[in-house]
Amino acid sequence: MPAASHTRTARPATGRPFTVRTVQLARALMAAVAAIMITFSPDHSAAVGLSLFGGFAIVTSLVLIVAAIIVHRAGQRWPSVLMGAITLVLGMAASISTWRTDALFFVLVITWAALTGLVELISGIRSRGQEGSRDAITIGALGLLLAVLQLSVPVGFVQDYAVEGHEMSLTGIIIGVGLFGGYAAIVAVFLGIAGLAPAAKSTATTGETTAGADRLADHGGEA
Repeated sequence: MPAASHTRTARPATGRPFTVRTVQLARALMAAVAAIMITFSPDHSAAVGLSLFGGFAIVTSLVLIVAAIIVHRAGQRWPSVLMGAITLVLGMAASISTWRTDALFFVLVITWAALTGLVELISGIRSRGQEGSRDAITIGALGLLLAVLQLSVPVGFVQDYAVEGHEMSLTGIIIGVGLFGGYAAIVAVFLGIAGLAPAAKSTATTGETTAGADRLADHGGEA
């Protein structure tokens, strides 16, 4: 009696419209907008700095929260949810015009950079071998560096100087806003490159593919 043959129909692979790289490009765009606006703004006061930081933070928080819903798998959503929540709250605080002082700028930016930087660094370390883990470690470290640099700037610092007979002043808030703009520019370039670079297979994915091939070979399929 001939052995019954079993025909297996392979499911077509379906690509996800939104991936980790999509999130990286969206975050790069938000950082680029913030960097450009700070660079070309002649006013680096607390009002302008907090306005730009608030807009950047609120839009970035929405990107992170949406990413937690439609990009990340269950069990891997906590970094995006936590960073999104922190960024949204601090961004909304920065958007209250009556609160915009030099001290508040430093408090909000330092708190945001330290908390989100730490969360992203830890999540990158814990997810080593997965897509975007190295990028998360780098961005997390940059956030912590921004917090340290902002902490080193005296809030009340004022240095008067003259350029071609024109009296000018360098203040702590000008330095602080400039540091945030520099951070945003670096993040925009880094995440932009990461988002456009060819995707590398993660360790987890490679392991699953190898295991699947072994199971197929055991059942008489291709090795």
